[in-house]
Amino acid sequence: MSVIFDYRTEKGIILSGNPAEVWSDWQGNGEKWLFFAPHDDDIVAGAGLTFLAGINLGVDVHAAVVTNGRVGYCLPELKDTIVQVRNREARESFHFLGLPESNLYQFDYDDGNLPHNAGRWFTNDPNDTRAIAGSVGLQNTMVWLLRKVQPTRVFIPNRLDLHPDHSIVNQELIMSVFHAQGLIWPELGPPIPHLPMLYEYATYNDFISPPTLRVRVSDDLVEKRLAALAIYKSQMQIDLVVNEIRKAGGNEYLLEMAFKVYSAKKYESLF
Repeated sequence: MSVIFDYRTEKGIILSGNPAEVWSDWQGNGEKWLFFAPHDDDIVAGAGLTFLAGINLGVDVHAAVVTNGRVGYCLPELKDTIVQVRNREARESFHFLGLPESNLYQFDYDDGNLPHNAGRWFTNDPNDTRAIAGSVGLQNTMVWLLRKVQPTRVFIPNRLDLHPDHSIVNQELIMSVFHAQGLIWPELGPPIPHLPMLYEYATYNDFISPPTLRVRVSDDLVEKRLAALAIYKSQMQIDLVVNEIRKAGGNEYLLEMAFKVYSAKKYESLF
């Protein structure tokens, strides 16, 4: 198995099998990658080769699935059991990819209306399975996990993906990174010591600007990704995505994001 990275810069393309020569601010043995997915199959579908590359490099890889897949049934007889089916499929697929079970986080937000769970609010419901430290909401969940894992890199869905579950995870994650490095909500853990690098992966739609990183892998890893995706037998509607993955072969693309905090100085030269 082999992995090559191509990093596109203003001065040209850097090509190397050594991640330290390609990935910005490489931390060596301290690398931790955290992949966020709105749905259980999004990581392997949108960033499966990057995920496998990280595992094969010995990186401490983590995966977070935000929704429970409640509305993702394709057969009438699965309507009442789809949550359990998708939970099992996700665990089997991530295990097949080589992820330790302790590094998989599955949260209980309903899919299909995820934008209604933006932000953070308090709850007194002892039966709310989404609650952490007495609060609910995507920012509550994401800040807690960012502080727990303290990742060096975070991978999130493309902001232009038309699926509203995808775009809201992108939006809420960026806000949560800002919160996680501050002192707000101390019950969710101590602030992260540094801002992680952020990368978008594409599932349904093109990137907002040309990708900056290409991950190229050997055929054995391509087949492993396809086999892990095939474990999601209940998800019959993703055939179009799978067909595009087959066409791409051993190539996968990422867009490195800059976490830019507003500064008035940037605009002085315009006036």
